[in-house]
Amino acid sequence: MVQAINNNEFHDTVWVNKLLCRFADYYFENLACYDCGEAPSKIWEYTHKLTCENKLSHIQALILGVNAHINYDLVLALHDVLKPEWDELSEETKKIRYLDHSQVNRVIANTIDQVQDEVLEPLDPKLKWVDALLGRLDEYLISRLVTNWREDVWRNTQELMQYKEEHHFENFRLQLETQALKKANTISIF
Repeated sequence: MVQAINNNEFHDTVWVNKLLCRFADYYFENLACYDCGEAPSKIWEYTHKLTCENKLSHIQALILGVNAHINYDLVLALHDVLKPEWDELSEETKKIRYLDHSQVNRVIANTIDQVQDEVLEPLDPKLKWVDALLGRLDEYLISRLVTNWREDVWRNTQELMQYKEEHHFENFRLQLETQALKKANTISIF
């Protein structure tokens, strides 16, 4: 992402960088809570618990983290960054925000193979064989999954921004967390 920002692959690199930093904050804040014995969000607590049990494959552990970070953290990070400006943005700028959000899908798609090669395969050499056997199919499937999740994130963020009262916001946040927990449970059984 940093390289894509530096290569000006986005319409508004300043905004994307701001979003990237806020998005990273959610991950590191939850990790710090977990490491210090404080309660992180429920989805991160569940994700850490499952990955610490060592009963999952490395790819399951990775996808669990991606699920929590995208389906929960990203909605909140997008909300944090968009909410202060949204009502004043022109329709064209709102479209640009969405296009930059969607451009991340291409960045992710272009790095999936590298993540497999540099992160997963050293941990589980059998994955190199699976990767070779499947060709580009595994990258395509993972890219589609992440793209679909990120489309849901955009819709969920748009809905979340409609809530003016704190209790409505909190109810929707709890729904997001429940949805991410359901996805995590499904990931953990495959």
